[in-house]
Amino acid sequence: MGPVGDSARLWRFFGVYLLYCLNPRYQGRVYVGFTVNPARRALQHNRGRKKGGAWRTSGRGPWEMVLIVHGFPSAVAALQFEWAWQHPHASRRLAHVAQRLRGEAAFAFHLRVLAHMLRAPPWVRLPLTLRWLRADFRRELCPPPPSHIPLAFGPPPPRASASRPRAHPFGDTEPPPDQDAETRCSLCARALQDEEGPLCCPHPGCPLRTHVICLAEEFLREEPGQLLPLEGQCPGASPGRVF
Repeated sequence: MGPVGDSARLWRFFGVYLLYCLNPRYQGRVYVGFTVNPARRALQHNRGRKKGGAWRTSGRGPWEMVLIVHGFPSAVAALQFEWAWQHPHASRRLAHVAQRLRGEAAFAFHLRVLAHMLRAPPWVRLPLTLRWLRADFRRELCPPPPSHIPLAFGPPPPRASASRPRAHPFGDTEPPPDQDAETRCSLCARALQDEEGPLCCPHPGCPLRTHVICLAEEFLREEPGQLLPLEGQCPGASPGRVF
C-alpha cells in the first residue's frame, strides 16, 4: 500500500538513538537521544558540548551510535519515546519493566527496556524500524519486536530532495491513469487530491484508490478503541488479501 500522486514530499526522519561510550575510562556508559540527522548528531556528541553535543557526553568520547529506532510520525512522538526510554520507571507505560538488576550492564538494561517499549502502546502501533548502525553490537531483544517492526542494518537511507519525484506504484511499462480525469475515493466517493496522498492496493488488478484516513477507518472497524491500524483486508477487488 503506497502513496501516489505528482507532488513531491520530503521524507521526514525522526529517530531515537543509543550511544555507547568507547572511552576506556567511561566504557560501557550509554546515552539515549533524539535526532533528525544521525550522522551529524554523532559528530556533535564527539565534538563536545560547545559544538552541539550534550553535557552528559561532552569530554567523555569517543561515542558510537550503535542503534536507532526511526519511523515516528512526528518529532513529538519521537521525543515522547526518548523520554520514556530515558526514564522507564517514571513512565506508566513501562511499569511492568523490572528495575536494573545488580551487575546488569547499562547497555543490556537499555536493550531490555527497548524490547518492552516496542511491544507497549502506543509505540507498538507505530510503523517503526529498529536499525543497528553497528552490527557487532547487535543483541537479540527479549521479547522480540512485533512482526511489523523490521530489523535493519547500516545507516538510514538518504533523505529525499524536494525535486525528486515520488516513486510511482505502476511499473515502468504500465502507463499511469489519466491525471486529467477526476479520481474518487473507493470508500467515501469524494474526490482524491494529489496532495492528500491517496493510497492504492499493491495487488495487481485491484482498482482501490482511497484517502489515507478512509482506509484507516475501514481497517479499524474491528478495533474501535485504537487510533492506528497495523494491518487490514483489502476492501476493493482483492477481498481477503491482507496488507
